[in-house]
Amino acid sequence: MKIGAVTVGQAPRTDLTPDILPLLGEHVEFMERGALDFITPEEILQIQPEEGDYVLVSRMRDGSQIRFAERKILNRIQEAIEDLQKRGAECILMLCTGKFPKAFQSEVPLIYPYDLLGAIVPLLAENRDVAVMIPDKSQEKQCARRWSRLEGRVTVVSGSPYKGIEGVREAAQQMKGGRNSMVILDCMGYTQEMKNEVCRITGKPVILPRTLLARVVREYIGECCSKI
Repeated sequence: MKIGAVTVGQAPRTDLTPDILPLLGEHVEFMERGALDFITPEEILQIQPEEGDYVLVSRMRDGSQIRFAERKILNRIQEAIEDLQKRGAECILMLCTGKFPKAFQSEVPLIYPYDLLGAIVPLLAENRDVAVMIPDKSQEKQCARRWSRLEGRVTVVSGSPYKGIEGVREAAQQMKGGRNSMVILDCMGYTQEMKNEVCRITGKPVILPRTLLARVVREYIGECCSKI
């Protein structure tokens, strides 16, 4: 089965695929496309966030982190979706936990980690407190709004997965103790290794979006589809 994946940064996401490909199964053909694959240095300046913008953070091909306004790359995401469809993708994964408008056109299932987290976390948290880790401090307010419907208190800390594991460890230290029932790593950039470290430091269950997404997709494609 051909599975497409759209990153809002640049492909390939060599930092991400080692954690998800084993979960998808050996019979899957995994195809990537980045919204910023063909962007120029001049165009990068044009997508920088302004006051009030919904901020996204992703990874460039050289491993560096980039911040940009969601509204300024929506057309590029649509182009990436169309490219993957032309290449035969039978479902497409959005490799970003951000919230996107339901305006993208896709002839195949388009699966958003944002929706998966939004459905599962409230069931697990119930009325208990949770902690959320995000890549960049500029995302704290929008993250707090995103999880405000949870009944318990939400603590938001920033620690970028694109700047090494030490920053993640430091952010995890801020989550130690307290009444938090779990930790949500709210970015596709966090790795299984980072999840393990956050779990070790906090002593709390940790939700990792990339593996959650992969397991849901594996359930969708099933054993029968994976052998076609």
